[in-house]
Parts: sequence; C-alpha cells; structure tokens
Amino acid sequence: MFFDLNDKQSLTAKVYTHIRDDIIEGRYKTGDYLVETKLAEELDVSRTPIREALKQLELEDLVVSIPNRGMMVQGMSSHDIDDIFTVRHLLEGQAAYWAAERIDAANLARLTEIVELMEMYTRKNDAANLARLDTEFHDVIFSASDSRILRHILTSLHQNTRRVRRTSLTVPERPTQSLAEHRAIFEAIEHHRPEDAKMRMESHIINAHGRRFDTN
Repeated sequence: MFFDLNDKQSLTAKVYTHIRDDIIEGRYKTGDYLVETKLAEELDVSRTPIREALKQLELEDLVVSIPNRGMMVQGMSSHDIDDIFTVRHLLEGQAAYWAAERIDAANLARLTEIVELMEMYTRKNDAANLARLDTEFHDVIFSASDSRILRHILTSLHQNTRRVRRTSLTVPERPTQSLAEHRAIFEAIEHHRPEDAKMRMESHIINAHGRRFDTN
C-alpha cells in the first residue's frame, strides 16, 4: 500500500495532497496529462479517489480538463504570477501587522526555530529545504495573525506561490538576501512592532517578485 493506513486523513485527501505536491514541486510539468489508470496503479488505489482528487485540483486551477484527452497540468503565465505577488503584497503586510500584535508563545517559538533552520540551510545552499521553510514561515505568520479569513485566502494563494519559490531560491545571492529579509520580519514580530513588520513583509514580497525575473 502506497499510503500509511494509520493516517486518519481520508484516502481522497491523501491522493489529492500527493498529486498536488508533485505538481507544485515540478515532478509533473506544464502540459503533462494525468491519466487516472496510471495514477491509480502508481498509488495503489482505485480510480475513484484519483477522480475526486483531480476534480479538486481542477477547482484550484492546477489542472485543466481537455475534451477527449483528460486532465492536463496547467502552467502559470507571467500575468498570473504578477497577480499573485500583487495580492500577496496587499494582504501579507496586514498578516504580519496582526501577527506582531497577536502572536502567541507557540507560534513565536516555531518562527524562531524556522529562522534558525533557514540559517543552517542557507549555509548549505539547500534550495529545496529553504523553499519548504519559506512556506512554513509564512504559514506560521498567517496563523499568528489570528484572522481566519485572511489565513484561508493566503493559504490557498500560497499553493501557487510554492510553484515559483524554489526557482527563485536558486538565483545566486537570493538565499542570503531572503534569510536577511525573513530575520527582519521575525524580529519585528518578536518585538511586537506592527508597522515595522508590515513594512518588512511588503519589502520582502517586492524583492521576491523582482528576483523571479532573474531566473528567466
């Protein structure tokens, strides 16, 4: 069995998460077709959870249904990416502001740990782990903002952000710059400076947006 039977997550949810992560991490490329029978065989499940997972991925615009062909992995245009960063700039600054006001001990401890791990993986030039920690850093801030609505919007948006984050972190000097930006955001939140946290987050997103063009 491909999946852990002791995991209480539903089989469809497990299949969805697995395929979604494969798309986001680039194991499936734009234009690849996802064939139900092949996926069912690879994951050792029936076609029903595969079909349900693909429907969910279609709702999230990660795949698109092509008549008489099946589900195709959908890419993101430059316009799509620009839109993502614009919305992030508008909303994540507010998330950081609220996090600086509202963060609890558990989220602060996790942010501290993430920044320390970022320092280690920056020294190792490990883009994969840096991308993972980058996502988690922002997720913790969404949680610390204590806004259910904002967290829902930004968590969904970050599924697509993950698709460009790893590429950005392969740009020379970007990991070091990104670490400095994350540490500045963390310190503003740690010391409960909302305006500073908001400004640092907005600056970080502007820099990340600009750096993606360096990968082209």
